[in-house]
Amino acid sequence: MSCLLSQMSLLEDQRKLVDVKLEELMAQIPQYITTIPGIGLTTGAMLIAEIGDIQRFADPEKLVAYAGIDATVFKTGQFEGDQMHMIKRGSHFLRYALWQAATASLLHNSEMKSYYDKKRAEGKVHGVALGAVCHKLLGRIYIILKENRPYINKL
Repeated sequence: MSCLLSQMSLLEDQRKLVDVKLEELMAQIPQYITTIPGIGLTTGAMLIAEIGDIQRFADPEKLVAYAGIDATVFKTGQFEGDQMHMIKRGSHFLRYALWQAATASLLHNSEMKSYYDKKRAEGKVHGVALGAVCHKLLGRIYIILKENRPYINKL
């Protein structure tokens, strides 16, 4: 039992060290992504690392496509489905970080929470509504990175 406790203590110490190093690295780069409520250092670092140079994306929709959160309709031959699904191509790490940020933003960002509630009121299930929040949040991230400025909450 004491061996297990010492391993847990070691892992906790290593996690704290990683957090300190991550904070040091994020302080070295000019970034405002963590000014978005719900995006902390870890998620912000994942988003910045996965997006890379924002100048490679001509508009927010290109970034949405890169993240793989754009919608597609199933088609084959003359058949065209009526349900849309998230494509899920592109960076799954970016999608994961966005999903985490969107989930946290429901608690910390009144604009995103209102948007989520609106989608739910339209009859969307949780996953679809959260996907819409991801899409909207990625648009905000695009602007912040492109203009290199802090987030301004509209509500």
